[in-house]
Amino acid sequence: MEKITCFIKEDSWLARRAARQLGAPRAAIVWGRTIHLHGVGRQAFLASERWVRHEVCHIKQYRQYGIIRFVWLYLLEHWRRGYWQNRFEVAARRAEDDPGILEGVEIAG
Repeated sequence: MEKITCFIKEDSWLARRAARQLGAPRAAIVWGRTIHLHGVGRQAFLASERWVRHEVCHIKQYRQYGIIRFVWLYLLEHWRRGYWQNRFEVAARRAEDDPGILEGVEIAG
């Protein structure tokens, strides 16, 4: 199994925008191998295993499709089905209950 190293960026403008779009006080959004956070610090994020699993699932989706293709497919799903029915979000919510999703994953720093 190939090791995946991912990163965390706190106080991200990208995550702030996502939070605003969702009408939420906090958000995490993945770009490539980086989990961008807004309204939550690194330690609080890492303390939520379900949330970490959700975001790691997105990192694996990026790896599967590549950045450009994944973003394109994700946006198509979002436009067609909305956020909650987006197949990538559905898969990430399923991954929240899968401890195996974190195998081979290292969060740097």
